[in-house]
Amino acid sequence: MHKEFNKTAGFSLILGSVLLTITMILHPSGGDIDHILRIKNVIILSHSLAIFSLPFLTFGFYRFHLTLNTKSRISLLAFIIICFGLLAAMIAATINGLTLPLFLSNFTSNETNIKLINTIRNYGSSINIPMDYILISSMALSTGIWSILIVLTSKYQKWIGYYGILLIVLLVISIFSSLSLVHLSGFRLLIFGFVSWVIITGISLIIKAKEID
Repeated sequence: MHKEFNKTAGFSLILGSVLLTITMILHPSGGDIDHILRIKNVIILSHSLAIFSLPFLTFGFYRFHLTLNTKSRISLLAFIIICFGLLAAMIAATINGLTLPLFLSNFTSNETNIKLINTIRNYGSSINIPMDYILISSMALSTGIWSILIVLTSKYQKWIGYYGILLIVLLVISIFSSLSLVHLSGFRLLIFGFVSWVIITGISLIIKAKEID
């Protein structure tokens, strides 16, 4: 049973990571109202893929945390933390990628409506930015905890833990640099780094399944 659980969880992590990668590749970078309406289908598709990836990631992380569980149950804490981050990602993707383009489609272009729409867009951005910070913080904390556990327990190859710790160090450096993590370029870099670590853990779960008799 554990063998099949590991294998399914590993493939779930890889699939969720691939969907997130496609999302970041397709993700448009801002624009005015007309631009958003022109690429509405791309926006909806990219954010729908992001939302679709979340159950697969949650399932995969659930099994991954079980393989790293110790008497302190700190691995469970990391799983709860990443669940908060994935929930924040769902809220941000729903508002920015589904609600906004559908909402804009119902308005005509006149001066009064444009002022109202811009006010609503600013409000939506004010929601999305905190959600992005929650996601970033959750990814950093959970990855950090799991990476330390990997190094300490040796249940996976230690370099995976060191790689996760390196990502956290780079994140801390970027916080004190000019890179803005909530802007698309910085957010893409962070997501790609996180996705690469998740893919590695997914592959490690599959390999672990093959080692079980």
